[in-house]
Amino acid sequence: MKKILLALLLSGTVSVFGQSKIDVKKEFDFAAKQYEGMLKSHPDYTKTPQSTNPDGSPRDMPTEWWCSGFFGGSLWYIFEETKNPFWKEAAHNWTMAVKKEQYNTGTHDLGFMLYCPFGNGYRLTKNPEYKDIMLTGAKSLTTRFDPKVGLIKSWNKLHQYNYPVIIDNMMNLEFLFWAAKTSGNQEFYKVCISHADSTLKNHFRADGSSYHVICYDEKGQPLAKITHQGYADASAWARGQAWGLYGYTVMYRETKQKKYLEQAQKIADFYLSNPNLPADKVPYWDFNAPNIPNEERDASAAAITSSALLELSTYSGKKGAKYFNSAVKMLESLSSPAYKANLGENNHFILKHSVGGKPMKSEIDVPLVYADYYYLEALLRYQSLTKKKK
Repeated sequence: MKKILLALLLSGTVSVFGQSKIDVKKEFDFAAKQYEGMLKSHPDYTKTPQSTNPDGSPRDMPTEWWCSGFFGGSLWYIFEETKNPFWKEAAHNWTMAVKKEQYNTGTHDLGFMLYCPFGNGYRLTKNPEYKDIMLTGAKSLTTRFDPKVGLIKSWNKLHQYNYPVIIDNMMNLEFLFWAAKTSGNQEFYKVCISHADSTLKNHFRADGSSYHVICYDEKGQPLAKITHQGYADASAWARGQAWGLYGYTVMYRETKQKKYLEQAQKIADFYLSNPNLPADKVPYWDFNAPNIPNEERDASAAAITSSALLELSTYSGKKGAKYFNSAVKMLESLSSPAYKANLGENNHFILKHSVGGKPMKSEIDVPLVYADYYYLEALLRYQSLTKKKK
């Protein structure tokens, strides 16, 4: 981390040093108080916090839901910052709540479901049970990889297509990289490279934006390039761009292959230079939504993007300053009353104003559990990068 900080200083990346309005301790103190309410309102570990229903009631989901690991992961981040044993116990309980999903071969989202809670828990405690569960889960995930296609299958079917792959799937590769390093099984590593390379080839447009879904045939040839949660097939769904940015930043971290860094930077440049990106850098739910500026914002996309940009800034030389400062602006916006809830409100979620799937009329302008997770992660990354030398 000292080397990263030195590189940032030399490149001018920390030009906002001492000027930012972000008080990480203050934000985590608020998150802890808000999540104390969440814990009290959720005594049943089979119902994981997800969002808010249209009638204002909490929307909870079972552990097989793709977001089930984010709450436990957020609790680990609060423990990491506060060092309070209360949060360690809460994080452990909510992490073990999704233990059975290690055997789930019906979803590609095991990176979210397992690595966010168990991965952070293992990083902070080295509990061997967490490691064993994740290695089993990694094997379950790779059952969805068909070497003839070269990609991890996302959904079992979409419309008439039998092999849909969504840009979100890039987020699972960090989990498999961990499994490769921990187990010594390089098959996990090979799956990551194959999936990332095929996605790089087929998912992106010339301007750096990505399609949401590519549907493949049994030989790995694209049959259709469409959307499921975005405005249109050819539009740039904001959270999809964030998933791709984060995913290729991880790919560069784990492989040091320049093509992945260049792709991450290309996505970042598309995102940050887009004329439809508002001044506060919290995007509309789709960059091409038809009624901008009268469209919903997506705080979750900003949180994911901020976290990814903070890491990307450390690999990007002179360009790193732009990425870092943009990430800080996003964090400042998310930490403001415009996006952060009042204490005790918002069904105890931290952030407001996210969008799940507007075309399906699902989770529109509501809190989302993963917005909170990546917001807390970004705060920790920001703090790590800007901490003064002792």
